[in-house]
Amino acid sequence: MTSSEIAGRDAAAGPAVLSIGEVSRRTGIPVAGLRNWEQRYGLPRPQRSPSGQRRYTEADCDLLTEVLRRRAAGLSLSAAMAQATASAGTGDGAGAEPSIFAGIRRQHPALRVHVLTKTSLLAVTRAIEDECGARAQRPVLLGSFQRQRFFRASAPRWADLARTAEQTVIFADFGRSRLRPGRVAEVAVPGDAPLRREWALVCDAPDTPACVAAWERPGQDRCRDRDRMFEVLWSVDPQVVRGAARIGAGLAAAAIPQLAQRLEGRLSAEPAPSSADLRRASGLIERTLDYLAAAYQPAQA
Repeated sequence: MTSSEIAGRDAAAGPAVLSIGEVSRRTGIPVAGLRNWEQRYGLPRPQRSPSGQRRYTEADCDLLTEVLRRRAAGLSLSAAMAQATASAGTGDGAGAEPSIFAGIRRQHPALRVHVLTKTSLLAVTRAIEDECGARAQRPVLLGSFQRQRFFRASAPRWADLARTAEQTVIFADFGRSRLRPGRVAEVAVPGDAPLRREWALVCDAPDTPACVAAWERPGQDRCRDRDRMFEVLWSVDPQVVRGAARIGAGLAAAAIPQLAQRLEGRLSAEPAPSSADLRRASGLIERTLDYLAAAYQPAQA
C-alpha cells in the first residue's frame, strides 16, 4: 500500500485507543491468543502508544469478530483470516503483514542485515534452492521475484523444485493470481505493494529449513542489473523460516483463498528451536557473507 492509502485506511478505522485487554474482553480472545495471532499471522496489527503499548481500533475488533464467525462456520484459522480480511475490503493483503523482509525484521530484530549486490544475493539464493532440491522433503516453497522476467529466467529451476514441494507459491507482477497444475500458485503483486521491491526465497521443510529475504534500495535505476544493492536477511533457524513462510502464506491466501486450507495444517505447528551446531554453522556463514559484501561491491562510475 502507498503511504496515502495507509493513512486513509487508518483514518477510516478510527483512532487506535483500545487496549489489548479491552479487545480481549470484547472479542473473547485471550490476551495471549491476540499476541500469538499477531506474531504468527500478522493479525491483528496494533499501533503503538508513545510508551510502546499496543493500541487497537474499533475496526480491529470488527475484523477479529468476523474471523471468529468464520472459524465457527468450520474454516481453518488461516482461511478465516484471509476471507475476513478480503471481505473487509482489503483483498490486497493489507490486513496481513505486507512484507516478508519487514516481517522477519519485526519478529526477529537480532538478525543481522547484510548489504549485497544482486550477483552475491543470487549466489546465496541459488545455494538455498540447490540444497532445498537435494535434501528437503515436501517443502513449502515461496519465492518473490519482483518481475515476471526475473521469474522466467529461473522458471526451469523452479519447475524442478516444484515437483517435490508440498506447495509452491510465486510472487511477481503477474497479470492475475491463479492456481497452476502441480500445486503451484502464481500471486500477482500490485505495483505499489512492498513485495515489488523485495527478493525472497523460503524453503520451509522439517529437515532443511532456510530462507533469504532482501529489500532493494531505492534510486538504482541507472545501475547495472548485476550491481543493484539489496539489504539482506537470511536464516536456517526453523522458527525464523516458519515465520517467513507464514507471512508469505498469509499474503498468498489473501489473493487466492483456497491456499489457506492447503497451508494451514502444514504451517500451524511450532517448529523446534535451532540447535547449538546450527547456530555455530550460521555464524560461519555470517562471516562468509561479510567477505562477499566486501569483495563484490559495484564498480564506481
